[in-house]
Amino acid sequence: MDAYVLSKKLSPSYLTKYSRVSLAIMQQEEKSSPDQESVKQQYYGCGFAFFILFLGLLLPSITGRKLKYVVLVYRHGDRSPLSSFPTNVVNEDAWPQGFAQLTKLGMQQQYELGQFIRKRYEGFLSTDYKPKEIYVRSTDTDRTIMSAEANLAGLFPPKGNQIWNKEILWQPIPVHTVPRSDDKLLYFPVKAKCPKYGQLLKETFESKTVGGGVKKHMEFLGKMAANMGYDLPTVLDYKSLKLWKAYDALVVQKIHNQPRPNWADDQAMDELGKLLAFSLHAMFGVHKKVEKSKLQGGLLVKDILHQMTQTTDGRKMLMYSAHDVTLAALQVALGVFKEHLPPFAACHFFELYQEDNAMKRKAKERGNQQTDLLRKELDGKVINHRQHYMIVDAFVWCS
Repeated sequence: MDAYVLSKKLSPSYLTKYSRVSLAIMQQEEKSSPDQESVKQQYYGCGFAFFILFLGLLLPSITGRKLKYVVLVYRHGDRSPLSSFPTNVVNEDAWPQGFAQLTKLGMQQQYELGQFIRKRYEGFLSTDYKPKEIYVRSTDTDRTIMSAEANLAGLFPPKGNQIWNKEILWQPIPVHTVPRSDDKLLYFPVKAKCPKYGQLLKETFESKTVGGGVKKHMEFLGKMAANMGYDLPTVLDYKSLKLWKAYDALVVQKIHNQPRPNWADDQAMDELGKLLAFSLHAMFGVHKKVEKSKLQGGLLVKDILHQMTQTTDGRKMLMYSAHDVTLAALQVALGVFKEHLPPFAACHFFELYQEDNAMKRKAKERGNQQTDLLRKELDGKVINHRQHYMIVDAFVWCS
C-alpha cells in the first residue's frame, strides 16, 4: 500500500487545537478468489471503485488516537438506465425490473462495500447490529433504499441470537427516508425554489469559461444530438437532462453487454463523458463556487460537521445512501472535484478521531484501480467551509 500526504499548516482561530489540514490518498489492490473472478471482472469493469475521502484535521502527534464517529456518503450500486432516447434499439423491456432499478450487480457492489465497512471498523462497531450505534438515511428512490439494504446485509450478517431463520442469513435493519419534496440534504440541485441559485446558473452557463467551453464542442454535440434523435437546443438545455440520460443509457448498456450504436464508440463516449463532468462541475462550481456551495453541497458539509461534533447518544455511524450528483456537489464544496463522474457504489468516509482530548478528522482515498494523486493542497478549505458555507438558513439567504 502506498500513501501520499500533502499538507499546509494553518492557524484557524476557531480550531486552535488543530495544527494543519491534509489530504491523503491510498491505493490498495484486492485479491479475488477464482470463483469470484467473473463477478469481479464485471464489478470493476464498470469503473467501480471505493472512493473514500476523509476531510482531515491532523494533530502534531499520530499516536494514541481513538475513533469516535464515522459518516458515510455513497452512491447507489449499478442500476438499469434512467430512461432511453428516440433512436435507441434497447427498450425498457430489456431490463427485468424496468428503468432506474438496482441490478444484481448493483446489489453485489453494495454488499461488498458493506463487507469492507465491517472489516474496516472491526472493534469499533459491535459485531451484532445495535440500533443505537448506526443510523441509515436514504433518498426516497428504490435504487438507493435497496442499495442501503444490500450494504447493511454485508455489514451486519446476523449471528447467534440474531439469527431468526437459519436458511436466511439476513436480518432487517431500518433505512429511513423522507419524501423527495422535503429532502433538502441529499438531492442536488436542491429542489427548493431558489431565485439566487437560478441566477447563478444563468450567469455560469453564459460565462466565457463555461459557455465558451461548450461552444468549442458544438459540432460534436450537434452530431451526437442527431444520432440520438434530438435537435441541438434539446441537448443543450441542461434542465431537460436529455443528453445526460442518453449518455447514461449507453454507459449502462455497455456494462450489461447490451448493443450500442456504432456512433457511440469509446472515443465519442469519452469525449461526451468529459463534457458532462464539466457541466456537472459548472452546476456546483467553476463560476462563483462559494455562493453556489452555500445553497448546494455546503449544506451537506455543514450537516456532516454538525453530526460529528454534536452526537452524544452513543451513535457511532451515520450512513447516507444517495446519488452521483450528491457526491459531486459534496466534492465541489470540499474543493476536490476532479471532473470525473462518481462511479456506482463510490463512497466517501468521514472519520472523527479523539486524541489528547481534541478531535481530528482523517482523510484518505482507496481504489481498486490506480488513481491519480490529488495534487491539491487544501489550503484553508476547512476554514472556508466554516466561515463561508455554513450559513444559518440557506433558504433565507437564497432569496
